[in-house]
Amino acid sequence: MTTQAIKLALDPRDILGKKVKQLRKTGTIPVHLYGPGLESRPLQCDQSLLIRALSQAGGTTPISITVPGESGEQLTFAREIQWDPVRGNILHVDFLAVQANQPVSAQVPISLVGDSPGAREAGGTVVQQLREVTVEALPLEIPSTIEVDVSRLTDPNGTIRAGELELGANVTLVTDSEEVVARIEVLRVVEEGVEEGVSPGTGEPAAPETSEEDSSE
Repeated sequence: MTTQAIKLALDPRDILGKKVKQLRKTGTIPVHLYGPGLESRPLQCDQSLLIRALSQAGGTTPISITVPGESGEQLTFAREIQWDPVRGNILHVDFLAVQANQPVSAQVPISLVGDSPGAREAGGTVVQQLREVTVEALPLEIPSTIEVDVSRLTDPNGTIRAGELELGANVTLVTDSEEVVARIEVLRVVEEGVEEGVSPGTGEPAAPETSEEDSSE
C-alpha cells in the first residue's frame, strides 16, 4: 500500500552557531537537510508546523519538503530530533533526503489487536515482547504500523514470531525472524500448605526421616 508523504515547507536559514538560541525564542526551529549526493543545508521552520508534521509522520511516513521560491520537492525522513532535556522543547531536527525508488530501512511499531482464546482458556494474559521491527522498503511503501491479531494464539503455549508478521508484498523484514513478538503468560500459583518442613495437608511439622542406624539404637 502506497503512503502519502506529509507536506512541510522549510525556509532558508542564515543564523548559525550559538545564535540559533535567539531563533528558538521566536518560535522558529533550526533544521538541517542532508543526504547522498546532497550538500548539508541549514533551514528553519515554525515550531508548531514542525511538531505537527513530525507527529503525523511518526517516524515511518516520509516528509516531503519544499522551500518557498524553489522548484521541486525533496522526500525525507526525520532521522534525528533533539529535545531540551529540562523543558521538553524541540531544539533541532535533521532531515535525511531519500529517493522514492530506492529502498530504505525503518523501525515500524507493532500493535496487538484482538482476543486470544489460548490466554482465556489458561487464565493468562498476552505479553508483547517486541514493540517494533526493522523493515526495508521503498519510502512510500513503509507501513506506519504493523497490526498483529492475537486471536491466532489458540494454544496456551503458542507464540507469534517476527517471521510470521504480515508486512506486505514489497516489505522485507530485517529483524531476526525468530524474535518473539507475543506470547501467553500464565501466573503460576504455588499450592498452599506445601512448604519446606511442613507435611502437606496438615500444616504440622513433617516427621524427620529415620536412618537404619537410628532405628537400631
